[in-house]
Amino acid sequence: MTEHRRLTPALIYAALTTSVVSSLGMLLVPSISAEMGVGVGAAQWMLTINLMVGAVATPIMGRLGDGPHTRRLLLVSLSVILAGSVIAAAAPVFPVFLIGRALQGLSYGIVPVTIVLARRHLSTVEVDPAISSLSVTVATGLGIGYPLTGVIASLADFRAAFWFAAVFVATAIAVVWRLVPESEPRRTGPAFDVVGATLLSIGLAALLTAVSQGPNWGWFSPPTLGTAFLAVCALVAWTAVELRSSHPLINLHVLRQSDVLLANATAIGLGATLYMSLSTASIIAQAPSTTGYGIGLPLFWAGFVMLPLSIGSLAGNRFVRRLGPNSTTAMLPAGATLMAVAAVMLAVTSDQLWEILLGMALFGLGMGAAYAAMPTLIARNVAISEVGSAVSFNQVLRTVGGALGSAVVGAVLAAHPGATGIDVALAVAAVGGTLVWLGLVVNHLRVRRRTASH
Repeated sequence: MTEHRRLTPALIYAALTTSVVSSLGMLLVPSISAEMGVGVGAAQWMLTINLMVGAVATPIMGRLGDGPHTRRLLLVSLSVILAGSVIAAAAPVFPVFLIGRALQGLSYGIVPVTIVLARRHLSTVEVDPAISSLSVTVATGLGIGYPLTGVIASLADFRAAFWFAAVFVATAIAVVWRLVPESEPRRTGPAFDVVGATLLSIGLAALLTAVSQGPNWGWFSPPTLGTAFLAVCALVAWTAVELRSSHPLINLHVLRQSDVLLANATAIGLGATLYMSLSTASIIAQAPSTTGYGIGLPLFWAGFVMLPLSIGSLAGNRFVRRLGPNSTTAMLPAGATLMAVAAVMLAVTSDQLWEILLGMALFGLGMGAAYAAMPTLIARNVAISEVGSAVSFNQVLRTVGGALGSAVVGAVLAAHPGATGIDVALAVAAVGGTLVWLGLVVNHLRVRRRTASH
C-alpha cells in the first residue's frame, strides 16, 4: 500500500521530463542562433527535429508500453533523453546540437508510458485521479520550466539550461528505478507491428516536415508538395495495414468509439489553438516596445509569462478531481470554453502584460479540465492492453495540432510582418478555439438529448 501511495508522485516526477525538455524550445531559439552562428530560420530546426522525433517515437513507445517491460522502457527512454541533454549541452557545433535535440524527442512519449503504469498498478479508486494528474503534468510543468530556463539561460548561457535538464532527467531515472515496480513476470505483450510503425513514422515525419518548413520553402513549392504527398501516401497505406493487422500498432477499430474519437478530434483542435496563442504571446512578451506590439521583457523575465499557465492547469485539474469521475465528459467542453475565451481575449486585447498573464491563466484552467478528461475517456473505453497505444495516439494528435498551429503562425507572420501579423495570428487562434468549442457543445447537447430520450 505504501508503495502504491508513492507510485503516483514518482510517475508525475518522471512525466515532468516532458515539461523540462519542452521548456528548452521557444525561449532559446534566439540564443542558439546567436551563440552557434546560425540564422534564426536554421535555429528553428531545434524545435522541428525534436517535434518530428517525438511524433514518431510516441506511438511506438505507447505500443511497447502495453507489453511486459514497461518499467524498463521508461528507464531506457529516460536514459536516451539524458544522453541527448548532455550532447546538446556540450555540442561544439550546431549539427551535433541537433542530434542531442533529436534524442530529447523521446520525452513526448513519457506521459503515455506513465499512464500505462498507473493503469496497471493502481487500484480502481486511485487510477482515474492519477491519470488526470499525469495528463496535465506537461502543462503544469511548463509554467515552472519556462521561468527556470529563462533565469538559467540569462544568468549563464543556453548550455547551462541543458545541463540543468540533464541533472533533472538523471534524478528522474533514480526515482523510477527506486519507486516504480516491475510488471507481472508472466504478462505477455502484443506482437510489435514493424510495418505499421515504419509507415506511420514516414507519414508523421513527412507531414511535420511539410507543415514546419512550408513557410520557408513556400507552401506550393515542389519540396513542400512532394513531402506532403509522401505523407498522405504513407498515412493512407498505414491505415490500410492497421485495419487488416491482427496486432496493429494502433487499433483503429477502437479509435472509432465515440468518446475516443471525440477526445482525439479535440486534441488536434485545442493543440493548434493553444500553440498559436502561446507562441504569439511569447513573441509579444519578448519583442521590443518599439515594434508597436511588444512588451520588451528581457529573457530573465520572459519565461515567467507561462507561470499562470502552470497555476491554472493545476487548479483546473484539482477542480476536475473534486467533481469526481462522472464529470469527465462534461469537462471536455468546459475546458474548451475557457480556452476559447482565452484565445478571444488575447485577440481582442494583448498590449499589456496583465492581459497576457490573464490569458495564460485561462488557458491553464481550460487545459487542466480538457487535457485531464481526454486520457480518462480513452482509458475507460479501451481494453487495458490498448491503453498505451490509444493514449499515445492522442498525444501524437496534440503534437500534430501544435505543429499545425506553429505553421499557421509562421505563415501569417511571414506574409504580414509586424503588428498586423500578430493581430491576424491571434484572430485565427480565436476562430479556431471557438470552432472547437462549438463542436463540443453541439456534441454534448446531442448526447444529453439522446440520454434523456432513453
